[in-house]
Amino acid sequence: MTGLTDEQAALIRSEVGPNAVRSHRARPLAVLARQLRSPLLILLLVAAAVSFFVGERTDAVVIGVIVALSVGLGFANEYRAERAVEALHEHMRSRARVLRGGALVERDVTDLVPGDVVQLKLGAVVPADIELTEVRDFECDESVLTGESLPVRGKPGDTALMGTVVTAGTATGTVSRTGARTSFGAIAAGLGEGHAETAFQIGLRRFSGLLVWVAAALTAGVFVTNLVLGRPLLDAMLFSLAIAVGVTPQLLPAVVTTSLATGSRRLTKMKVLVKRLVAIEDLGDVEVLFTDKTGTLTQARIALRQALRPDGTPDPGDTAGPFRLGVLCADPRGSGPLDDALHDALHDALHGGAPLDGAGAVAGEWTPDSYRRIDAKPFDHERRMASVLVEGPAGETLTIVKGAPEAVLARCRAVPGESRALVERLFAEGARLVAVAVRPGAPELLESDLDLAGFLVFSDPPKPGVEQALQRLAALGVTVKILTGDHPAVAAALCEKIGVPAAGVLTGAEIEGLDDAALSAALPATTVFARVSPEQKARIVSVQRSGGLDVAYLGDGVNDALALHRADVGISVDTGADVARDAADVVLLEKDLGVLADGIVEGRRIFANTIKYLLMGTASNVGNMFSAAAASAVLPFLPMLPSQVLLNNLLYDASQLAIPTDAVDPEQLARPARFDLGLIRRFMLVFGPLSSVFDLAMFALLLQVFHTEPPLFRASWFVESLATQTLVIFIVRTRRTPFWRSRPAAALAIAVGAVVAAGLALPYAPFASGLGLAPIPPAILGTIAAVLIVYLALVEAVKRRFRTVPAPRERHLPPHHRVHRRATPFSRSPRPGLPSDRMESTM
Repeated sequence: MTGLTDEQAALIRSEVGPNAVRSHRARPLAVLARQLRSPLLILLLVAAAVSFFVGERTDAVVIGVIVALSVGLGFANEYRAERAVEALHEHMRSRARVLRGGALVERDVTDLVPGDVVQLKLGAVVPADIELTEVRDFECDESVLTGESLPVRGKPGDTALMGTVVTAGTATGTVSRTGARTSFGAIAAGLGEGHAETAFQIGLRRFSGLLVWVAAALTAGVFVTNLVLGRPLLDAMLFSLAIAVGVTPQLLPAVVTTSLATGSRRLTKMKVLVKRLVAIEDLGDVEVLFTDKTGTLTQARIALRQALRPDGTPDPGDTAGPFRLGVLCADPRGSGPLDDALHDALHDALHGGAPLDGAGAVAGEWTPDSYRRIDAKPFDHERRMASVLVEGPAGETLTIVKGAPEAVLARCRAVPGESRALVERLFAEGARLVAVAVRPGAPELLESDLDLAGFLVFSDPPKPGVEQALQRLAALGVTVKILTGDHPAVAAALCEKIGVPAAGVLTGAEIEGLDDAALSAALPATTVFARVSPEQKARIVSVQRSGGLDVAYLGDGVNDALALHRADVGISVDTGADVARDAADVVLLEKDLGVLADGIVEGRRIFANTIKYLLMGTASNVGNMFSAAAASAVLPFLPMLPSQVLLNNLLYDASQLAIPTDAVDPEQLARPARFDLGLIRRFMLVFGPLSSVFDLAMFALLLQVFHTEPPLFRASWFVESLATQTLVIFIVRTRRTPFWRSRPAAALAIAVGAVVAAGLALPYAPFASGLGLAPIPPAILGTIAAVLIVYLALVEAVKRRFRTVPAPRERHLPPHHRVHRRATPFSRSPRPGLPSDRMESTM
């Protein structure tokens, strides 16, 4: 079997297309269409056009220019965010192992075509529909398609379906269908280009819906009222539509996408890469972090510390000792950290390196190459051992088994009591221990009736700074739990060294005897899960998520891939196994819990800043628009012309674009936050009317004290309205005293200051009369300043008494959320040729 050549594959691809279900190309026209799809904007433009043709050309042109500027502002920000997403997907690509021209190579999964011969291994996402030709204990999790949680065993002739996950064994097969022709591809393509909504995005959509209802009520009321008062139909329509545009959160998508894109760039500088922008939000929600032990809590510098005989005496280094036998049973370098440590120790012994305690002197003429490997059984998590059958220089055969002491000792014929005591003592010291046993003379590989040869003792010291990182995660409200294949005593000893309270320990054997309800009840009191298999890791993560908590899983090995797929946020490292990187949503460029804490903080910062935008809008913008609507019913003229309402809204929107850069108070980062529509509704009902009270007071002063004409009235309220809407951000952005105990980011302060200054300057501009504005005399400016100061002071006082109740925990898993997530690797590259420094993973 040689597979296709690259030339043949390219020819087929030109006929059937790439193996992709979506594209992440930034399309300017699509972004522009999203900006223009608002029915309110369309109606406003139609009304402006009618106004132009019936003679009110100045107002029509002004409205058209303001709408164009507003659309352009939203387009520029959303398109920039789309480009950021495109760059992200160029950087993160997934690859498959495929036979091309007789050689096993790696190719981008989107390059696969029918006829390609592909290899599949544990943890891999099946990259296409593949007809199996060779299998070895092969099983797939097809729940993403069928909802069935039990894995499906594959045999030659069966089809491994695209998007499913290999849960056991290996297989080779031929691609039969790709892209949207597969069942997975058809579902993913039918869901469109976007991702499944997160709980935060659902909350934002509900908030937008709330304001749309408010806008609809105001629009209808204003329109009918103005008609009853006998005002021209066109003026009534333009004013009511302008009020509706002012209430609706037009820039909400731009603010969110800008926040996420900015957050992605900040995280990259912090050595955190996100494969999906919405994963930043998920990262901020994390409450429980499951992590492996090696490399995260330890230095991942595993070294062979001792080789001991069954009685605990040092191995002299002879052919019957555990050191040489362990080397013979080891897989080639790069197969695993324990085997690599054996190879390192052998190299040192043969070349005069640091002496190994208990390995003795290794004769220069002895080498593993003098033994021929006849058969082998790789390590798996059910047997918890690896074994080989070798033939020695004299033709004798020898079965060698190494693995978890409890598994190996159970297969030995006789185990001295002192050996068992030695195992318990070494485990209690926190040593990683491997038992070695043999069966001489057997013609085939048999893992029974073994003779214990001794033990290999490995060390992996705790990582410097891990205790501080764990304390930081605890301060962020993140509970850290350890999932490991090591002995429970080893994991507990490490917890003691790094200051993690090992509240409870569950082993894989104990977990096997628990149903999901019992396991869920045991999770809160358990810190360490030891001797667990990949399937058990995934089950623990699933059960924890079903309890209503947001769960992250950090792992970098093949055996972590299943759990990474099950977590709300899968986290791996760039040096991890390819299938782990592919399964992850977030990739750390440095395997450090401190780096992960940075990512969690960034996710919460984005959430906090988006909430600031919402509170800013509900605090005064809604109130001001309500004031305008109410005033139009009692004043003999419109309180603001439609073009002035739109201009006011444009300036207000411009001031908000700096919110994503704002600083966030530490207490807002200390715990995961929940989107609470009820809280925002209460905020609107309290602070919206408060804003309206000051607007109406300003109206009374302008009419009763200053006896202003319409142009001056409108100019004065234009400035007062804009100032209250924008300056209130400094109050609602923090629970602390503004400026004194919580300072805004310089960019936000400058943006708001510039907008207020621009609004103040407009009545004095040469074109002010064309906008229907008149210069404001100093007395009225002083009154505006006094009203503004009192308003902001009262908002601050009410804010301090405003009670916030934590939002109830609500887990929302939208239909096909796993399909959206699994479809990420199957994305077309927007351009041929990718950056050489992109992150790649092999499926």
